[in-house]
Amino acid sequence: MSDDSAQFSGTMEVRERHKFDVAALESYLKKNIVGFTGPLKVSQFKGGQSNPSYMLETPDRRYVLRRKPPGKLLPSAHAVDREYRVLTALAKTDVPVPKTYCLCEDESVIGTMFYVMDFLNGDIEWDPSLPGYSKANRVAVFDSMNAAMAALHQVDYKAVGLESFGKPTDYLARQISRWTKQYRASETESIEAMDNLMAWLPDNIPPGDETAIVHGDYRLDNTVLDKTSHRVMGILDWELATLGHPIADFSYHCMTWRLEPELFRGLNGLDLRALGIPTEEQYVQAYCERTGRDGIEHWDFYAAYNMFRLAAILQGIVGRVKDGTASNKNAADVAVRVKPLALRGWEQAEKIIKGV
Repeated sequence: MSDDSAQFSGTMEVRERHKFDVAALESYLKKNIVGFTGPLKVSQFKGGQSNPSYMLETPDRRYVLRRKPPGKLLPSAHAVDREYRVLTALAKTDVPVPKTYCLCEDESVIGTMFYVMDFLNGDIEWDPSLPGYSKANRVAVFDSMNAAMAALHQVDYKAVGLESFGKPTDYLARQISRWTKQYRASETESIEAMDNLMAWLPDNIPPGDETAIVHGDYRLDNTVLDKTSHRVMGILDWELATLGHPIADFSYHCMTWRLEPELFRGLNGLDLRALGIPTEEQYVQAYCERTGRDGIEHWDFYAAYNMFRLAAILQGIVGRVKDGTASNKNAADVAVRVKPLALRGWEQAEKIIKGV
């Protein structure tokens, strides 16, 4: 995770700790990308908490390079090879993704594994209230986001060669276990609400299981919007993608409606009708219609689970700041969000416990 879409919000000189041999990269790309010609100019995208990302400019075109960060890393984190695999597979589908060119697992080239994909010359918006957009354009953005996620969850993962991309069952149990371990590995303070969630969630997973390709971090700011139509032209940041439960994935996306702007770029408390943005209920209904569902049960459980999961993801960033491996000097700012997210998640769980 997370916030890697900040990579497209402008470039700067490559940070000192992220520098590498540009000549070695250029030589590699000439051999591995058809039609690649130099000279190569490299700059680093601003922001990005997880995988450092770079603009590669040549006289003919622009590319994006995503790499693992240097330093000590959490187990299974920063899986740029998995990003490359899912992006490449989805190129054959209706899911909007940038084109991939090559994956380099040879760490001797620039120091860590990396892959190269197209640069999408669109807009990335961080504020889901979309200031400066007309009502009609907000409608287009939210409708397109909904359609893109529905399309993703309807991809036949076996048909596109992703049958081994993850385990096809028990996604929620495995995710709760994974993020509990990741949270403990990065823990910097005791948070009672997180302890409560880690104890309660495994014993209250709803019945029924489904399997689809899940993005894992689908948000407005992980999409690129076409400058004219304002519809999604590409989905970014696939680091957490795997095979999993589509409703767990969709409900994470829908936390936008349950969180305030200051907590995690949410919509809670805003006048959605005045903005022309659908309500949570309307958005869920649109997804259900697109995916052939009558409705979604156990919605409060999924909300509790995803607030726990997001708190654990953010705590991982806090841990990387402490270890000195975070790729953004502002990453420490996320520390103040972990406890409020945990408290909100436990509030959702208590609604279920109390039968509210």
